[in-house]
Amino acid sequence: MRKRKAIIGDIKEIAHHMKESENTSYYRKLQCIHLALLHPEMTAAQIGEITLYSTSRVWAIHAEYRKNGIEGLVDGRGGRYRQNMTVEEEANLLEQFKEESETGKLVVAGKIKLAYEAKVGKEVAESTIYRMLNRHGFRKIVPYKRHPKSNGEEQEAFKKTSRT
Repeated sequence: MRKRKAIIGDIKEIAHHMKESENTSYYRKLQCIHLALLHPEMTAAQIGEITLYSTSRVWAIHAEYRKNGIEGLVDGRGGRYRQNMTVEEEANLLEQFKEESETGKLVVAGKIKLAYEAKVGKEVAESTIYRMLNRHGFRKIVPYKRHPKSNGEEQEAFKKTSRT
């Protein structure tokens, strides 16, 4: 079994970051470093069993820590890193449709999609529009369904002739 290279660092600083972390992935990475500092005799495979990482992933985490310190363990991804517009720009776009909906007009996602695509300059999926509407508190209101073959005159005639 391959012996792990020694890791040099401040165990108190690692413990502090572990207590402050809210992200489980970041916590597990810190735990890999913490275990390596606490128990230098542990192999990467043993640390991986505890932290639920593979041996090669533990090696990669240790290498990243040696190279960049704690800052190297922070994952910068996440959030809306593929956004077409900021949340404020979306709110400005939806402002005109909000006014229409408050006056009682029916606001259709298709119209919003066309306005969004015109502003962005490219075609987007419908799911993008529905996620945006959800993000800004719009909700789907659908009128009651009625049978397409129903006849109001026949219903009224039936009400007059039926027993009560």
